Amino acid sequence: MIGIIGKKIGMTSLYDSKGHKKACTVIQGGPCVVTQLKTISLDGYQAIQLAYDDKKEKNTTKSLMGHFTKASTTPKRKQVEFRCDDADVWQQVALGQVVRVEDVFVEGEFVDVIGTSKGKGFQGVVKRHGFSGVGGRSHGQHNRERAPGSVGACSYPSRVFKGMRMAGRMGGHNVKVKNLKIMRVFPEKDLVVICGAIPGANNAYVILEK
Repeated sequence: MIGIIGKKIGMTSLYDSKGHKKACTVIQGGPCVVTQLKTISLDGYQAIQLAYDDKKEKNTTKSLMGHFTKASTTPKRKQVEFRCDDADVWQQVALGQVVRVEDVFVEGEFVDVIGTSKGKGFQGVVKRHGFSGVGGRSHGQHNRERAPGSVGACSYPSRVFKGMRMAGRMGGHNVKVKNLKIMRVFPEKDLVVICGAIPGANNAYVILEK
């Protein structure tokens, strides 16, 4: 298997082999269920679909209930596809198979983590882009410390260029953090401890990839 779905639990700290204290993130990784195997002949590409986190049957549509029943599992909240062209991985995967942390990761290897960053709402240019503001107050001028300043649109080009850094909604984006080291794996509790911070709030879904 090349990845797993998890949930961010929170942060802690661990000491590495050199005695250095490292900030770490604790992730509840799985257990996940293989709910679909997509093939080139039927779907045009090869992928393994995993599902995670139980939910009530009354909150599941009939079409999804049939999808989960085919995999002999209960309804799930989160479904993710992992593209996979490795023949060795395909031989080890079957529909309805339960995938756990110890089946995918070992201590010491590096993984990529995908999550949704915290939404900050509508923010100004100082918080959103790190602007310094127009400057200090002067005579007849006030509340300019966090102003964006000129956007450079005069008689030419008579418009604002696309991509101009201005105030707007901040956060709530899919963010991928690469090459984070796995510090600990606790198979009995399905926990993974990763060195470093990952995007998202506590209890948010994350995707771990090799």
